[in-house]
Amino acid sequence: MSQVLVLNASYEPLNITTWRRAMVMMLKGKAESLEEDESRQVRQNTMLPTVIRLRQFVHVPFRELPLTRRNILQRDNYCCQYCNSSGEALSIDHVMPRSRGGTDTWENVTTACLNCNVIKGNRTPEEAKMPLKRSPRRPLSGLIFEATKQIDSGRHKEWGKYVIGSD
Repeated sequence: MSQVLVLNASYEPLNITTWRRAMVMMLKGKAESLEEDESRQVRQNTMLPTVIRLRQFVHVPFRELPLTRRNILQRDNYCCQYCNSSGEALSIDHVMPRSRGGTDTWENVTTACLNCNVIKGNRTPEEAKMPLKRSPRRPLSGLIFEATKQIDSGRHKEWGKYVIGSD
């Protein structure tokens, strides 16, 4: 099923929705199409939208992305940040071990395969001589997370000009 990026009137990303919901918003006059899939036609002279913009500004309060196992794995693209392996046997590693004062924060947790996690043990990456491929950081938002994955996979390259941090 095709996905559509929904932008606020100010052009900031709000949501990802289905093409049917996007068409309903456009038919009701609540949104306008900014990008379309030229290869897919919904009805005569109407192309399938891939990016729409709301006509009226919607105030959305800021909500932080929760620190969960799923979100950490997703942030790290389901790859070990020590050896780059991916697969079923992934765990969460604390860069500064909890036994040494490390906390559960976005900047202190990373994805590690079970083998690397055991080898690193109760040491820092520097002490274990296991440098991180990418330093852990707080993601911008869940929506930008998902949109960036879509852009990186090549499915919605046209979203790139509307999603900050996708380059």
